[in-house]
Amino acid sequence: MSNAYFYVPRPVNEPILSYAPGSAEKKALQAELTRLQAEPVDVPLVIGGKDVVTGNSAEMRAPHNHSIYLGSYQKAGKVEVEAAIDAALAARQAWADLSWEHRISIFLRAAELLAGPWRATINAATMLGQSKTAHQAEIDSACELVDFLRFNAYYMSQIMADQPISADGAWNRVEYRALEGFIFAVTPFNFTSIAGNLPTAPAMVGNVVLWKPASSAVLSAYYLMRMYQEAGVPDGVINFVPGSGRQVGDPVLASPDLAGIHFTGSTGVFQGMWRTVGDTIHEKKYYPRIVGETGGKDFIFAHNSADVDELVVAALRGAFEYQGQKCSAASRMYVPRSIWSAFKAKYTAEVAQIKMGEPTDFSNFFCAVIDRGAYNDIKGYIDGAKADPDVEVLTGGNCDDTHGFFIEPTTLVSKNPASTTMCEEIFGPVLTIYVYDDEKLDDALALCDTTSPYALTGAIFGRDRYVLSYMADKLRDAAGNFYINDKPTGAVVGQQPFGGGRASGTNDKAGSALNMMRWMTVRTIKENLNPPKTWRYPFMNDDAA
Repeated sequence: MSNAYFYVPRPVNEPILSYAPGSAEKKALQAELTRLQAEPVDVPLVIGGKDVVTGNSAEMRAPHNHSIYLGSYQKAGKVEVEAAIDAALAARQAWADLSWEHRISIFLRAAELLAGPWRATINAATMLGQSKTAHQAEIDSACELVDFLRFNAYYMSQIMADQPISADGAWNRVEYRALEGFIFAVTPFNFTSIAGNLPTAPAMVGNVVLWKPASSAVLSAYYLMRMYQEAGVPDGVINFVPGSGRQVGDPVLASPDLAGIHFTGSTGVFQGMWRTVGDTIHEKKYYPRIVGETGGKDFIFAHNSADVDELVVAALRGAFEYQGQKCSAASRMYVPRSIWSAFKAKYTAEVAQIKMGEPTDFSNFFCAVIDRGAYNDIKGYIDGAKADPDVEVLTGGNCDDTHGFFIEPTTLVSKNPASTTMCEEIFGPVLTIYVYDDEKLDDALALCDTTSPYALTGAIFGRDRYVLSYMADKLRDAAGNFYINDKPTGAVVGQQPFGGGRASGTNDKAGSALNMMRWMTVRTIKENLNPPKTWRYPFMNDDAA
């Protein structure tokens, strides 16, 4: 038994490697890219620590090159999901009873493995399987996930140190325990760091987890699972069950032992899961904790005092890094007419220099979208915009799927602030701009606030501090992560806790103690150090006595 209170080291953000020419990290990454392409992997389920082959499999191919076969993965069905639930519940008691510092040690070790010997593998898998550049993979699958693991451990220790006051003669305390049942972690394709965080944050505080990775990002998720096993995560604590949404999700949501959902993905899917839980709540043993980060229609709003050069960089990076496949990506923009000509000239010149291609060519800024479904959806939005007389194609607009799923960085200018691409989430490299009259600032701010049902990220640009304050106040509810003179992407763990409201999710702020608290349940304990020996109170005594 532990007989001391242990302090978790105060974390700092993992340094971002540059992958500059001739650097050791670039050589290591290129070698791993070569190896993974030469050695396709057959990915099993991992249930109770054992590899499981179902016989129902799907291929993994690089989005940027249809000819690159990365391997296959097994798909879970009802039988395997129920086995995973049983394995998780069987592991629950021992894991929850394990002293917290031993659980923390496992995930701190995972952070060290990822920062060191696993870094090139996870980054290479992310580049090949999800078509990310070296820089986008580095800031995501390496640095951000290392930060999640280290900061979450620190936040957990801070939460447990938060104790109530005690009156004379009593000792009050609270203990923070894991939830009963199991957690269902449903992770997206676009961030390997989110895929790694959603199952581990609940596990760190003593929960057991079923992890369903996105079908288009199984490769990097599989290597993360192997890394967690190497770090010492016990069998059954995290169970790896890739597969189709309904085949995995339906038996999970039907289980009476479901204790929570940790989700990042589409708004429609999340709302459907929430609806199912509500409809079956009478069959559940617990009220499941439902934590979700879903869609976004993120904005950049410029004032006429904005620096045009800074605005151009923010728009280009915010809209087109990782092909716009970030829930935080800039998707709509409001530019005052007085600076529109200057912005337009500089912006189109810079976008024209973007080089598009495979991530293994380190000179590329821009790669392919994730899969056929995404390609068709994004192309449909672009084709619709081309047919709209109120919309002008300013940059890009071309799509080509012969070699990979490539869509040019596309910029649309709409005369209608309520046009389709100003309102709906596209999740691709499409930015729509609305030019407003300078004297109608309030009207434009109202449009920005009300056009979209989402409220995830947003940015304002300007040099007039009075106006910046005014705009920030008017857009108070429009974004859970709000940026001033910066692009609306790139939240850093420990610096900008991430999440939004409205249709964008529950705003439980991944990368903060707020999120960790969602996976704990609290028992309050009062110990009376001097219990009374009579039931009578002083007021009951006779005044004459």
